[in-house]
Amino acid sequence: MPTFSLELTSPLVPAEAWRRLTEWPRHADVVPLTKIEVLTAPPTHEGTRFVARSGVGPVTVDDVMEVTVWRPPVGDEPGLCRLEKRGRVVFGWAEIEVRPGPGGHSRVVWREELRIRFLPRLFDSILNRTARLMFGRAATQLLRKA
Repeated sequence: MPTFSLELTSPLVPAEAWRRLTEWPRHADVVPLTKIEVLTAPPTHEGTRFVARSGVGPVTVDDVMEVTVWRPPVGDEPGLCRLEKRGRVVFGWAEIEVRPGPGGHSRVVWREELRIRFLPRLFDSILNRTARLMFGRAATQLLRKA
């Protein structure tokens, strides 16, 4: 399975960076051709489920996710959110870690293991590069938007 990791520094304090990265419907604002539907009642917690539906018209792919770890940052302690992908087509997991950085800023580490059913392993490196680019751009935009 392709696995990637990216690190970003944000001028936001960790609590605000966390809020922006884990407000699931906002991801649809920065990921093209994607809608997010949260399937459980707020607030987010372990057990929260949501689906990212990407595509055009009748050609869509659902990425169903469940929060399995929910530890927001507190003080100097980093926050960690782990998502397990539970769909029929998209598999793997994602982790979003937010920790204090220098000068009151925050460091974000996004790790993801991604597999698409029926996609041959031959395409793993392309999938890895594409996912890293897409999620890196999305995280950067989420941390910039008000």
